[in-house]
Amino acid sequence: MGTTSVSDDTVARLSHLDACAVSDALDRLGLDGQVARGLEQRSTQRRLVGRVVTYRLVPAGQVPRSGGPVRHLGTTAIERAAPGDVIVVEQRTGIDAGCWGGILSLGAKVKGIAGVIADGPVRDIDEARAYALPVFCRSLTARTARGRVEEISVNEAVCIGDVTVHPGDFVIADGSGVVFVPAGHAQAVLEAAEKIAGREAAMAKDLLAGRPITEVMGRDYEFMLRPDAA
Repeated sequence: MGTTSVSDDTVARLSHLDACAVSDALDRLGLDGQVARGLEQRSTQRRLVGRVVTYRLVPAGQVPRSGGPVRHLGTTAIERAAPGDVIVVEQRTGIDAGCWGGILSLGAKVKGIAGVIADGPVRDIDEARAYALPVFCRSLTARTARGRVEEISVNEAVCIGDVTVHPGDFVIADGSGVVFVPAGHAQAVLEAAEKIAGREAAMAKDLLAGRPITEVMGRDYEFMLRPDAA
């Protein structure tokens, strides 16, 4: 199976899970520090799942000029992304300036990009809502990036919350939060998350059948994230 097929299969399996099950799987495997806190679901109620493409912004004036044509921030990432990928942006400068905007949202929608996760301010959120493009971000703003921030790297490691994210990693985001899955651990995380989701589905079935909740959520539930749990 080729790399693309493996990636597609990983995304397909992730799409049947939720952020909490994946977070629990990471806990069970001892992979801490993969949950990015404080990123809110801003434009749709849809779950966002995909392979990561990144870019990072810094204060304007810090990027050496090459003499070539100026490329607007985010455009290179959109061009490099495949349909179904998720754009992940680091804008931790502290400057109130959009790291994503309306024309980028349209470009992403046309390309088939699954959505955007931004550690920083996003502008033109109404346009993202109109395009039904999922956007998770730290804050909203009306202020332009022009003259304030600029792009220093594309498809290199970025810092999102407390999480170091690499291009090619995977992400799942929903109303509960944003969880990144390192590419090298994706299969183990999926297997653990699918088992956890299956256990919880069985518990829900028992509750609907009338079994007391104290029995359903007994000792087994408290220890189900231990590495030696069945």
